[in-house]
Amino acid sequence: MVNQPECRTADLVSRYLVLTKEVLPQMARTSDTNWPVLYDHCFQCIVLDTVSNGVWYENLARPAYKHLSRDQAVRAVQLCEDIMAGRADLHILNRQSLIWRGK
Repeated sequence: MVNQPECRTADLVSRYLVLTKEVLPQMARTSDTNWPVLYDHCFQCIVLDTVSNGVWYENLARPAYKHLSRDQAVRAVQLCEDIMAGRADLHILNRQSLIWRGK
């Protein structure tokens, strides 16, 4: 579980970056996920919007990964892991992200 006390915020942020820059895009390209996005910046946007409960850059300073609180980093990693495991529906998360952005 990512919420263990020994997980430092920096470690959580590093994990979030690996998941969104490498793992999720690789899964999208090489598996039968049928996800609505393929690129790292799309995964990052969806995860950050969800963690922020709105457009991330209206709630976090740029660059976002340097300004995540520990709680936000925990939730970002958990969401990535939930997406990977099929416990979170990336189609719904993407749709909500687009709604927040007026698209």
